[in-house]
Amino acid sequence: MGRMIMELMEVIQESEGRAERMVLTVLEGEAVSEKALIINGEIVWESRKDGYFRRHEADVKNVTESGIVTFDSVRIFCDTLGQEKRIVICGAGHVSIPVIKIAVMMDCEVIVLEDRPMYADHARQAGASQVICEPFDEALDKIEGSADTYFVILTRGHRYDQICLEKIAQKEHAYIGMIGSRRRTALVKQSLAEKGIDKAVLDAVYTPIGLDIGAQTPAEIGVAIIAEIIEVKNKKKRTYGYSKEIMRALTAPDVYPQQKIMATIVTRHGSAPQGLGTKMLICQDGQCVGTIGGGCMEARVIQIARLMASGENEQPRICHVDMTGNEAEDEGMVCGGEVDVFLEVV
Repeated sequence: MGRMIMELMEVIQESEGRAERMVLTVLEGEAVSEKALIINGEIVWESRKDGYFRRHEADVKNVTESGIVTFDSVRIFCDTLGQEKRIVICGAGHVSIPVIKIAVMMDCEVIVLEDRPMYADHARQAGASQVICEPFDEALDKIEGSADTYFVILTRGHRYDQICLEKIAQKEHAYIGMIGSRRRTALVKQSLAEKGIDKAVLDAVYTPIGLDIGAQTPAEIGVAIIAEIIEVKNKKKRTYGYSKEIMRALTAPDVYPQQKIMATIVTRHGSAPQGLGTKMLICQDGQCVGTIGGGCMEARVIQIARLMASGENEQPRICHVDMTGNEAEDEGMVCGGEVDVFLEVV
């Protein structure tokens, strides 16, 4: 399985940026743990040549969202692969700083464009992954859009807003939000529509930016903006896929030479702390890469995974964790949801 998973990681990396990628995994039966990488409905890689998924190609074409599906009463987990979430912020003024800090806490790549050196330094101090200190039009020429890129326009004036929106509207994106009053933003969009920018894209811009929570201070506005981005992100039924840290661990056996178990959340009900497809790699000595939520729930999964890694019983399995009821409350599981975690040797 180790060679196969490394091969899968390589194929995933090679397909980065392509639409509609998903990994299917058999959760039970004779073909348990078989995997296939699907791109635009076509099987491009299989852990077993001409295996389970090749025999169910018609079913594969009908899978579109993350979660559990069934082929001939056998449960399959569909893990739709998004790319790393990236937030591109135009402007590094007072409102931008809390947006940067919260986005960093969300493990997003945060790129800030700012033409004033002093403000660019503020963005660096706030933790931005990358700061480009150049005129906005030149900086945006260096940014490629994607289905996982969220653009936030927070410049100091509507002339700069217009420059940024004109460039961004022509890029692939998951979200465009622009600060400013309704009148100011309407003027910007009208001017760009007259220049031939796609009206449908302009109409879809989130403006005034942020959820309407009555925000007043820069910090509150920052929360409202990030909340809106989270809302947009979560409406897309996509999982995160494999984090960069997990991919590095799987493709660098000399760094983690021990037997390893992959834990993946395959069902989630209630207020469980992590979403579908969240992964954690567990080594035999208990060292972990990633997290599936922490606390007693994660500790229980780690305990089972370490026994598997020791060779006691290496069969793939689903571990059900119920974080409701008195017992869970006594153990400190405060989230109150239920999860099924698929464990497999990698």
